[in-house]
Amino acid sequence: MGRGDLSDQEWARLEPHLPKSAGRGGRWNSQRRVINGILFRQRTGIPWRDLPTRFGKWKTVHDRHRRWSADGTWERILQAVLADADAEGLIDWSMVSVDSTSCRAHQHAAGARTLAPRIHGQRGQPAQHRHDEALGRSRGGLTSKIHLASEGGRRPLAFVITPGQWGDAPQLVPVLERIRVPRRSGGHPRTRPDHLGGDKAYSSRRNRRYLRRRQIKHTIPERKDQRANRQRRGSAGGRPTGFDKSIYKRRNEVERTINALKGFRAVATRFDKRAYVFHGTVTVAAIRLWVRT
Repeated sequence: MGRGDLSDQEWARLEPHLPKSAGRGGRWNSQRRVINGILFRQRTGIPWRDLPTRFGKWKTVHDRHRRWSADGTWERILQAVLADADAEGLIDWSMVSVDSTSCRAHQHAAGARTLAPRIHGQRGQPAQHRHDEALGRSRGGLTSKIHLASEGGRRPLAFVITPGQWGDAPQLVPVLERIRVPRRSGGHPRTRPDHLGGDKAYSSRRNRRYLRRRQIKHTIPERKDQRANRQRRGSAGGRPTGFDKSIYKRRNEVERTINALKGFRAVATRFDKRAYVFHGTVTVAAIRLWVRT
C-alpha cells in the first residue's frame, strides 16, 4: 500500500458501494488500483498524464473519474457512505453549519468548448453540467466557489459549486436542499438538521423564512444594516432575531471541514475544465473524508 492509498478497513467500507459492471456485461478491472490512482491525483494535483505507473494507464484512471462524475456515480457512492455513517451514529445532526470557500482556477481550467458535453455512451448531458462551467472572473483571476454544509463531526454533507463571484446568501437554500441521507431501515431520507449555523453573509429574510417553514432552529447573526432597518420601522419591522453566542462558536466546525477538503490540492486549486468533473473531484474528496479511519 502506497502513501495515501486506501487501507484495508477503508476499502472494506467503500467497495460494497462501487458499481460492479461497466455496462453491456463487462466488469471493472483493478477497481482498488484505479480508485487509489484517482485519490493520488486528488491529493497531489498532478496532471493525469503524470500518474505513476503503479496505478496502470493514466487514461484508464482519468476516464473512470470523468465518467463517474458525469453519470452521478460518485454522488450515489457518497449517499451510500452517508447512509452507513448515519446508521452507525457517526453523523452529528445536532449542529450543521454552512459556509463557502473560493478556489483559484488554474489557467488550464479555462478554455472549455462552449458545446455542451455528453455522457460517454449515453444520451443527455452530465448531471452537474453548467453552461458557465462554474468559473467567475475577478481581480484575482478565475475562481470557483464551493458552498458547503458540514455536520458537527467536521465532514461535508452537501455542497454546491458556483462561479467565484456569486454571493453566499442565495445559495443557502440550494445547499440545504441537497442534504439527503438515506436510511437503511427504509422510509424518507433525512434532510433536516436539528440546528443550523451560519455567518452574517446568510442573514436575509428569505433564508429565515425558509428555515422557519422547515422548522429548523438556526443561529445566524443579524447584519447592522438589517438591524437598523428593522428598528427604524418600529413594530412593523418584526421582532429581533435570536442569537446564542455559545452555539455560534461551533461555526468553526465548517471552517475546519473546508480546511480538510482543501488539503486535497486538486480541490484547493481547480485544474478541471468542466464544472461536472470538478464537482466529481470535490465529491471524491468528501468520500475520502467519510471513509477515512
